[in-house]
Amino acid sequence: MSPLQLAGGTAWKVATAVLAGLVLVVGAGVGTGWWLAAAARDKAQVDLKAEQGVSAELRAGINDQNKAIMKLGEVQLAAEARGLAARQQAAAAGQRFDTALQRMDGARVTTCADAMPFVNQLLEDVR
Repeated sequence: MSPLQLAGGTAWKVATAVLAGLVLVVGAGVGTGWWLAAAARDKAQVDLKAEQGVSAELRAGINDQNKAIMKLGEVQLAAEARGLAARQQAAAAGQRFDTALQRMDGARVTTCADAMPFVNQLLEDVR
């Protein structure tokens, strides 16, 4: 064999060894990348499940608050209606009292016995 053929054969062997090493390194890198990506995906899925649980709890809490607010609104409307009825009733009673007092206007009495018919009439008118 000539030195040129020997050098050419050695160059092919070296190139083959370098390429095999390069394929091995690239394959290991790709495998490691896939493994890391899969681990990150699995962790992200676990985190997503946890966040979905927290989100569901928050949504349920918000729904409970909304229901409580709606109930408070209904209670407030009922209280406002009762307040309006009480004000109307008080106004009517006030008008009856004013009318009864106007009827008594000018009444002058000096004794308790003289005043009793006016007091009884006032109580009847207010009732």
